[in-house]
Amino acid sequence: MFADAADTLTAPVRTDWTRAEIAALFDLPFTELVFRAAEVHRTHHRAGEVQLCTLLSIKTGGCPEDCGYCSQSVKADSGVEATKLMEVQSVLQSAAQARDAGSKRFCMGAAWRNPKDRDMPAIIAMVKGVRDMGMETCMTLGMLTDAQAAQLAHAGLDYYNHNIDTSPERYGEVITTRTFGERIDTLDRVRAAGINVCSGGIVGMGETRSDRVGFIHALATLDHHPESVPVNALVPIKGTVLGDMLADTPLAKIDDIEFVRTVAVARITMPLSMVRLSAGREAMSDATQSLCFLAGANSIFTGDKLLTAANAGDDKDAAMFARLGLKPMEGEEPLRAIKAAAPCAAVA
Repeated sequence: MFADAADTLTAPVRTDWTRAEIAALFDLPFTELVFRAAEVHRTHHRAGEVQLCTLLSIKTGGCPEDCGYCSQSVKADSGVEATKLMEVQSVLQSAAQARDAGSKRFCMGAAWRNPKDRDMPAIIAMVKGVRDMGMETCMTLGMLTDAQAAQLAHAGLDYYNHNIDTSPERYGEVITTRTFGERIDTLDRVRAAGINVCSGGIVGMGETRSDRVGFIHALATLDHHPESVPVNALVPIKGTVLGDMLADTPLAKIDDIEFVRTVAVARITMPLSMVRLSAGREAMSDATQSLCFLAGANSIFTGDKLLTAANAGDDKDAAMFARLGLKPMEGEEPLRAIKAAAPCAAVA
């Protein structure tokens, strides 16, 4: 049986959550769940502050993976054309624009199964250039070798994103070209190199609540919680396996209340992590996003595009922040602050 709210606030950070406990959280009355999540959030994070991040596709399309949600897969008939890796200077110009618009973190994504060694010098130059602007850096490049992870760490990469996407049980129905275990292996490799981990997934892919429980459980029972946990709502894109399968069905959009529940459970089970509202925000009302912030989400991607999908946009986000009395986050994320204060301490 799950502990009461007071125990939740005083308990140490756990990595031994059971699926039954996580399912019990999902089953709480909605207002009680959000209340508990808000209390956990305020214990570890500044209420009223939300981190602004920008995501740029530095290499689009042509990916050999068959992820059913992705318009950049060669298996998709989405009209996305494959491009070469962007020039370093063009990436840095985009980063400067993002910084001037208020973003504190610049994330760069390449549609690869894994980077080639010949691409690493340009990737390293991008990381160093963005860091020189005073921004946090994040990369998502697919699977990495130990040597590539070490190169990125030496360059000062702050975060590496590699999502687990969904529950271990559901995973094979979404992707067949890479196993769930390989996802975890990449996270372990990144962690061993000393890079902060960004890992989350996508809801609204036709999964059950049990799958959402399994998704949270897989992250919350890692030896070290991801410093960043992006929660995406599927954007069904025509020409993708899931986009075509779910089109014009009730499963094409996750219920807003269920989405907020997922955010709240992520916050309670991973109290020190940044919980990031990612893809799908452009279809959410300000009211739904407000509930997500109340439930513990404290980071968003801003700008007009996320890789190939539309996003809310800077002006719309600024107007929402003004309505809600929110402000861009200025301080350090809790897990990174703890690591900086005690580099040798292990924090779950």
